[in-house]
Order: sequence, then structure tokens, then C-alpha cells
Amino acid sequence: MSLAKKIACLRKRNLMSQEELSQRLGVSRQAVSKWEASESVPDISNLVRLSALFGVSVDFMVKDGCGTAETETLSGTAFSDSAETREFLCRAKRATYAGKGSEIQPCRKNSHDLFYSEDLGAELGKLEYYDTYLGGKNFSGEEALWKDGIPFWAMNYSGRVLDESFSGDFLKSALYAVEPKLPFRGPEFFRDGDRTYVCKVCGGFEWFSGNEAIFHGARKVYECVFHGGIVR
Repeated sequence: MSLAKKIACLRKRNLMSQEELSQRLGVSRQAVSKWEASESVPDISNLVRLSALFGVSVDFMVKDGCGTAETETLSGTAFSDSAETREFLCRAKRATYAGKGSEIQPCRKNSHDLFYSEDLGAELGKLEYYDTYLGGKNFSGEEALWKDGIPFWAMNYSGRVLDESFSGDFLKSALYAVEPKLPFRGPEFFRDGDRTYVCKVCGGFEWFSGNEAIFHGARKVYECVFHGGIVR
């Protein structure tokens, strides 16, 4: 697969328009269009930015046939990134913690476990979502996805409440606003009254890391870090 096709495919997999990608990289939309049309190639600094943004190696971007596993993920294996997977993940989040869904029987002592599943038919199979975490004011947990009983994606997270003015309901409202283009925690920005939620992510669905925070006025009252990607 050519560099031009890889850029276009990765952009679409991450549900970005050419305009959105250009804004992320600090280049013009015309530059992105020329890359995808094989009329020009990104310089080394932009190749590094593209690799970090999409969670792949620079070698994978520039070399034909480099990285079998990455090529399979890009081409669309049963357990790869897709619009359907991202949309399911968002629905699952809204049906569980963010939507104040009921917990299931915990898999470990004193853990909080939530579960959601959908049977999407013969082509997409049965998708399942689990969220399990420990703690409260200080917490750690994992969200994971299964397809037909096989795990294919996971995200670990750890966070803490920094101030008693923190609102759990506000956090859930922010997480409920999750979007398929950024399906990891909440949106990049969410505000209600004097509370503000911000989320920053580096990488793509296949390999990513990020952090989120809540501010009450100018004071940070909550923070959380997370990372994850495709598992095989």
C-alpha cells in the first residue's frame, strides 16, 4: 500500500476529514489533499506527527509491506478499527457508567463491574463491552471489547479526585457526550455552568494514550490518565 493510500485510510479510520487532519497537524487542507493524491509527500516532521496521531510507526508509513500486523489492522481484519466498532463503544459507554447503568456481579472483591453487549448479525458478530474498576476517590480500571468471545481492544485508566467540589454527575455527563471520532473517554471539550471537562489524546484506536481533567472555575478538581489499543 502506498504512503498516499495509508494516509487516506488512516484518516478515514479515525473519522477525520481532510480539514480536521490538517488542523491537527498545523498544515493546509490542500497539503493533505496532495499527500493523498500522491502529488506530494509529507516532510519528516509531518511523518512523525502522522505516526504519533494514528498510533503507527514511521517505518510502516514509508515502507511498502512494512509491519504485517499493522498492515492487517489497516486493511480491516475482524478485530480492527471501524466506524461500527467506534459507534458500538460509544453506545456501550452511554449504557453503562456514563448513563448511570446498573453494575453486574463483580469479578473481583470490591470491584465495580459494568457490561453491555449487542448482536450485530452474521457480518459483524456479537460485540461485548466490559468496564471494571477499583476504588472511588482514587481509582483504576479497564474497559475492553470482545467480538464473538475473543478480546480485541482494551484501555486502562487511573484517576483521582483533587477537590471536594468535584461532581460525579458532571463527569458522567461529559463521558456521555463521547463521540465516535474520539471514543476513548469524553469529547475534547465539555462545559456546564462553571465546570469544564477537557480531554487530550495522542495516537489512534490501534495505539493511544491520553489524559482528561475537570476544572471548577480555574481550579483543577479531577484528573485521569489512560492508554490502550488493539490486542491480539
